[in-house]
Amino acid sequence: MSPKVTMNPLDFLTEDEMLKFFHCKKTEISCIEEPQTFLNQLRDFNLVPENLYRKVLRMKSNKRRQEGVYEILDLVESKQAHKIKVFWSCVFHDHIMQKYPAFRLLRNSLLDGSFRFYENLPNAEEPNNMEKEPVRKEKKDVKPKKGEKRKKSVEESEEEEKEEEEAGPSSCSTPKTKKPTRKPTFSSPLKKGEKAPIWTWDLYKTTLPVTCGNEEATLNRAKLAKGEKSILCNGKWFTPSGFEKVAGKGSCKNWRTSIRCQNVPLQKLILEDHLQCPRMKRRCVQKSRRVLFRSSPSESSSPQSESSVEMEGSNEDQEEEEREKEGEQEVNNEEEEEDEEDQSEPVDLSVFEGAVLPVSCGSVTGDLYKKRFSGPRSKSIRTEERWFSPEDFVKQESALTHGRWKRDILCHGRPLYFLVKKEILYIHSLLCDCYWCLPDDPLDQNNDDVCFICDLPDDKDRDLVCCDECPCAFHQDCHVPTPQHNTSVEKWLCTFCIWKINHPMWIPMSLEEALNSSVIRNMMRCEYLLLCLYKEDKQRVFTDDPFTTVPGYDSVISNPMWLDKVKIKLEKKNYSMVGEFVHDIRLIFQNCQSFNRDDDIGTTGARLSEIFEERFLTAFKIQ
Repeated sequence: MSPKVTMNPLDFLTEDEMLKFFHCKKTEISCIEEPQTFLNQLRDFNLVPENLYRKVLRMKSNKRRQEGVYEILDLVESKQAHKIKVFWSCVFHDHIMQKYPAFRLLRNSLLDGSFRFYENLPNAEEPNNMEKEPVRKEKKDVKPKKGEKRKKSVEESEEEEKEEEEAGPSSCSTPKTKKPTRKPTFSSPLKKGEKAPIWTWDLYKTTLPVTCGNEEATLNRAKLAKGEKSILCNGKWFTPSGFEKVAGKGSCKNWRTSIRCQNVPLQKLILEDHLQCPRMKRRCVQKSRRVLFRSSPSESSSPQSESSVEMEGSNEDQEEEEREKEGEQEVNNEEEEEDEEDQSEPVDLSVFEGAVLPVSCGSVTGDLYKKRFSGPRSKSIRTEERWFSPEDFVKQESALTHGRWKRDILCHGRPLYFLVKKEILYIHSLLCDCYWCLPDDPLDQNNDDVCFICDLPDDKDRDLVCCDECPCAFHQDCHVPTPQHNTSVEKWLCTFCIWKINHPMWIPMSLEEALNSSVIRNMMRCEYLLLCLYKEDKQRVFTDDPFTTVPGYDSVISNPMWLDKVKIKLEKKNYSMVGEFVHDIRLIFQNCQSFNRDDDIGTTGARLSEIFEERFLTAFKIQ
């Protein structure tokens, strides 16, 4: 292992060197075959937006797929240059290099120092271009003849192609019209470390990529400013509200918040003057409509008829305007609501001190585990069915079409953003490499980290066995029956899940029929009852032999019984009738009452006895 650590090129390269090398190798990387595993890796490290990731995976043409991968790499360079080390570390994983030999060659290039050739190319190219461009302009001005212009333009294009070939593999595949705009985008993160959102790029001066739900489209800035159909989706032009309906989000009634660019609502871009829309014109038309309805039939008809025609043609725009106002008010009041929460009556923060906090979202309830929480995608909320991330937990409430986890998930009546602000919960950095942010196996987070029975984690002597149906995990010796290692079994279900699946199919019976029934035919019910008692006996008071754990017990109790003994007898099939099994369970609690009487252990024994009798009636459907 030591040679691997010492020969890691990321240990001795600077971020500038890694970024320049990446800039020159984007085209080579984009040409890899079957890029899905590579894109999955980038997605796991939060290096690719979800909408762009899905868009590229849907592409069937190899040429389009390569262009999509190049677009992703371009996005990494322009918006996430500060995470370039994370990019190289994720593609230099063993499973990635085994699948893609190109990455092994890139890693070797970094190790043997040949990457230095590419490192100096971008800096050497800039002054040459600056000197050549004025010369070309002078030649064009000297001879304005059309034929000569065409001839020279061809010659100049050939010269540009030669220069691009000398510049390196990345510049060869870059279109000439986009080349000048990429240079400042590439150099800016290196020098200042600033992030530039795509709506400020020269590339998107006229159009913007937008999404609404699962639909993707292109927004024309100029048409939006004129109030025309400005969104192109699947070869058709739509108004913003029309595109909202096509995407299945018509119930939102506010296209400014439902239509997004890079997961940012258009509402924000409009408020920050990145987008323009003719709001003032629509408001004036709306006022003329109100005057029209208040006017009497005897008033002059010609001006009103003209305005009425205008209004009939702009009904959709007026509805949009009303929806926009509601959306603006909702967005603008969001921060005010948070401030009101903070300025309301004081909160007793002691209720948030536990390691597990009760949370709810509408009618859905669960438990939030602080240890697991690292952000919106961490599987930190547990229900009886499974583990959820905060983002997924909000989606379980069907009444919320656009739930926000910080606002809609409540804990003791307070939203989660309150807990984050008070530093009760901590959102990890995107570069965090802890287990909860970058697990070795994401499937491990689908189950509990401790045994469902004894609440202890796994260790070198006791591994946890995970149920494939529910989030529970068990030590082998804690579960009833003891799980057997069987590699042929694809799924393993715990006793609780098996009981839950089979219980609806069982026929009700009387108490006498239940006690006189065969244990072999009712083994599942007996195992379920015994496992319930193990779960309730947190302090293991009734689990072990009391003769060895309780002083003076043998002087009072002549016929002791404990849960481990019942488990052994059940596994060895020493019980023939269910009544014998029930007798031994009841004997445990009878001995407890005789020895402990009214102390705490006696109270615990009485409580477990009540639980057993209640579960016994339920398990056998006794009427």
